[in-house]
Amino acid sequence: MARAMWTGVITFGLVSVPVGLYAATEEHAVRFHQLQRGTSDRIRNRRVNERTGEEVAGDDIVKGFEVGEGEYVVIEPDELDEIAPGRSRTIEISDFVELEEIESVYFDRTYYVAPRGGEYLKVYELLRAALAESGKVGIATLVMRGRQYLTALRAEAKVLVLQTLHWADEVRDPGRELPELPSGRAGRGKELDMALQLVEALSGPWDPSRYHDTYQEKVRELVRAKAEGQEITPAATDVIDLMQVLQGSIDRARDGGGRRKERGEPQAAASRRKTRKPKETGGKAGTSRASKSPGVASKSPGAASKNRGVASKGSGSASKSELGKLSKAELYQRATDQDVAGRSKISRDQLIDALARAGRRRRKTAAA
Repeated sequence: MARAMWTGVITFGLVSVPVGLYAATEEHAVRFHQLQRGTSDRIRNRRVNERTGEEVAGDDIVKGFEVGEGEYVVIEPDELDEIAPGRSRTIEISDFVELEEIESVYFDRTYYVAPRGGEYLKVYELLRAALAESGKVGIATLVMRGRQYLTALRAEAKVLVLQTLHWADEVRDPGRELPELPSGRAGRGKELDMALQLVEALSGPWDPSRYHDTYQEKVRELVRAKAEGQEITPAATDVIDLMQVLQGSIDRARDGGGRRKERGEPQAAASRRKTRKPKETGGKAGTSRASKSPGVASKSPGAASKNRGVASKGSGSASKSELGKLSKAELYQRATDQDVAGRSKISRDQLIDALARAGRRRRKTAAA
């Protein structure tokens, strides 16, 4: 069981809750020791005098603040101790503010807050429920390990969470620090519509277990392999065209089986997409499939001209089952080619229906 990093009392008004703070996160980075090459001898860091190269004892080390080149104001350890904040045992909430009003850049470390005893559960839950229903967070200061922190106390589903905040003068102004920022907002257009389509394709419920630190996993695998005496072969790195990477990202997002299961799409539809053949290069999305459909395009120039009204850009006469094999990005491209009204606001199934209707209309027109 975790040990409390701080114990004390949360107070708001005349109500007080004895609590303890517990670290909410832990590091998973692989730790290495420094060794001299060719040996198992550890390398140690020592404090040495920069001028003489001699090691200096801890009692002979003081702090110095540089006020000029080579000029320092010397501060003794006991002088800092005299002005350091005493150990506070109280988190006194001074204000309640809307959580949305605090910009994310202000949040720093997170701690779980637990009541110190079963007799305090009722008042603890009272504070948690009040914060949860109001949507507000309690702002307070806290002294811990010789430092003073600005903190925000907020409610999660079953627990109170305390997050340390950066002070206002610690947060940089992006307008002054960054070389370039947009001067206006993005206007409505095809580019924004496509960006929204990509956002929709990549959207899903928040599940932190889906994400992994792949670098640390590779480091552990490297250590394991070398410990077993295996030969390590570095992986080749290919230079890939940016547009190919972007298109591949969209295709993978559209065809991701896990996302479909989360949205409730039938398994059969997902299976069809998993087995569909890769697109041929050199044409617009969907052209390779349409060219293989009966009656869409002929190798004869005359026939192609004759059927131009039936299969504009390889998209007009595809059946509903054939359309069902395409990703939403490909369907959207076909709808753009055929100028389907409201295409940017309708769902994938609605795109299939609209394109199928357009195909039937084209076939009737060609037959007439």
